[in-house]
Amino acid sequence: MRKSARYSTLAAAGLLALSSLTACANDAASTTSSGSAGKGDGKGTKVKIMVGGLDKVIYMPAMLTQRLGYFDAEGLDVELLTEPAGVQAETALVAGQVQGTVGFYDHTLDLQTKGKAVESVVQFSHAPGEVEVVSAKAAGDITSPKDFKGKKLGITSLGSSTDFLTKYLAVKNGVKVSEFSPVAVGAGATFISALQQGSIDGGMTTDPTVATILDKKAGKVLVDMRTPEGSQKALGGPYPSSSLYMQSDWVNGHKETVQKLVNAFVKTLKWMSTHSAADIAAKMPADYAQGDKALYTESIKSTLPMFTDDGVMPENGPETVEKVLKAFNTNIQNADVDLSKTYTTEFVEAAK
Repeated sequence: MRKSARYSTLAAAGLLALSSLTACANDAASTTSSGSAGKGDGKGTKVKIMVGGLDKVIYMPAMLTQRLGYFDAEGLDVELLTEPAGVQAETALVAGQVQGTVGFYDHTLDLQTKGKAVESVVQFSHAPGEVEVVSAKAAGDITSPKDFKGKKLGITSLGSSTDFLTKYLAVKNGVKVSEFSPVAVGAGATFISALQQGSIDGGMTTDPTVATILDKKAGKVLVDMRTPEGSQKALGGPYPSSSLYMQSDWVNGHKETVQKLVNAFVKTLKWMSTHSAADIAAKMPADYAQGDKALYTESIKSTLPMFTDDGVMPENGPETVEKVLKAFNTNIQNADVDLSKTYTTEFVEAAK
């Protein structure tokens, strides 16, 4: 199996104000490092990376790497852009608008069935970091995924990883995907509003949205996949999720730049593994806390167990992802996916 670690560079553009803890739908923000373009391999030192929600804790390594100055230390000029859902970030990559995406690894399998060669070059996590919550009103009716039938379940968007995981939990528990209604409600304020107003009975989301829901007593946790143990229980194994994935051709043509990106991200993952949630929160943009730093810190603490400390793909992780997708995705069911082409550890091994 060919394993390699590929990274893209994130570059310039001021941080646009985020109106909620999670990026508002259809609004893209960007933020930049100050590394000098022109250094490196000369083919792409300045790189744009789209993140499926810059202020989501599951994608925290992207902004944290910039805040720690590790992109600059590698001589990179990095632009971080944001979209509210991973599938939109994926679309930006395939369209060539960006050189890398910080999103869920599972998109690499789905894209391969569509003829797109995309690979994870550094793996941030070994658990999804996702939580299935139910509204306070529906909590008595939904006590497990077996009760999804006939319910309206919130996801960030159709085709997103929250969509994939919701479908798997349903099918695993005897509910057909045609027997419940997925509702695209984004994350953050829009998700919470839909939960409170009854537009959805429950849904899948991440911190800091989860922490806010619990604080407001708007809902309760049904399935918690923020830890490796939670992933094992819900999905049957480690589930590599947050990652930096890129088009294979770009990586092969810009290996020096990719290595520098991977170096920066691995430094961040190691830093996270030796610092507290409070230390991490202090490094992040102040507006991510939305006026409640204690709650934001708690949301980081709850999600920290999902992250790797070395960027390496967890053993049997790709196989778990393939099993999950095959449960409901006809494209995967009818395809012979080459998992060895969906990720690489070449660069993370060199970074170590």
